Amino acid sequence: MWKIKDLELKNQIVIAPMAGVSNPAFRSIIKNYHPALIYSEMISDKALVYRNIKTIEMTQVMPDEHPIALQLFGEDIDSMVKAAVYLDQNTDCDVIDINMGCPVPKIVKGSGGASLMKTPDHAFKIVEAIVKEIKKPLTVKTRLGWDEAHLNVLEMAAGLEKAGASSIAIHGRTRGAMYSGEARFDLIRQVKANAKVPIIANGDITSVAKAKEVLDFTKADAIMIGRGVLGQPWLVEEMIKGLNNEPYTMIDIQERFVIARTHALKLIEFKGEEIALKEMRGHLSWYLKGLPHSHRVKEGISVMKSYVEFDRILKDYAASLMHA
Repeated sequence: MWKIKDLELKNQIVIAPMAGVSNPAFRSIIKNYHPALIYSEMISDKALVYRNIKTIEMTQVMPDEHPIALQLFGEDIDSMVKAAVYLDQNTDCDVIDINMGCPVPKIVKGSGGASLMKTPDHAFKIVEAIVKEIKKPLTVKTRLGWDEAHLNVLEMAAGLEKAGASSIAIHGRTRGAMYSGEARFDLIRQVKANAKVPIIANGDITSVAKAKEVLDFTKADAIMIGRGVLGQPWLVEEMIKGLNNEPYTMIDIQERFVIARTHALKLIEFKGEEIALKEMRGHLSWYLKGLPHSHRVKEGISVMKSYVEFDRILKDYAASLMHA
């Protein structure tokens, strides 16, 4: 058990915010495996201030999603405060998070995301200004620095804590590294040694063994997993049990297919069949990753447009496994 401000969290597994993935359909699937906390997709501060309808929809929290963090990105102090106040007063989220780690060019071009690591004092002012106006815990997700020449996460973490951040999640790469190379955890360990608020370690944590290794090495309060759960949301429960040295029974292929179908139906409910099935092309590839002869159905996945096609791909694939 650990806490973000007064919010008690029951285990050490936190689900990262993933653009184009962390919508209510995905979150409802992942919640079945009981992570301590789950993050939303990034929400634009300015779009929220201007009451963009699609952005307002992104702030909706389902009753079974708690605890959940809604994540903002932006760099203008005034609009970030207004957006945070909106989330604080008009949504049912448990935590408000600021993204200071997203490496995507269109985000950093607008001086948001990881670009805030280039202007630490400005980043601290954003946190300080928001904390004065909201009641919910404010947290930050960041990286090791802008690039290898500017590894300033120790300075960032100290300043963010002083400004009022209730927790800091750190991805073990620089913005320059994007998602390439191996995540490193030495600086996260140093941050944790000096921090009074909870520190969450993030990057390349895709197995129980890696989860244990990162927690043991960094002494972090929790770990954040993102890409590791794509196509295998049950990894959350496997990690929770593994960290407690409890036995875990791996799901079989049929159970995997049931989860994939449920995910597709929830996404259709949320986004409509056409958009949902386009998005499920990636998800289905992840669900089938590592299974025997799954490459044979990739062509069908890449062009599927309806749930009927999706279902047929799974049925034909299951039949091929029976007769293999």
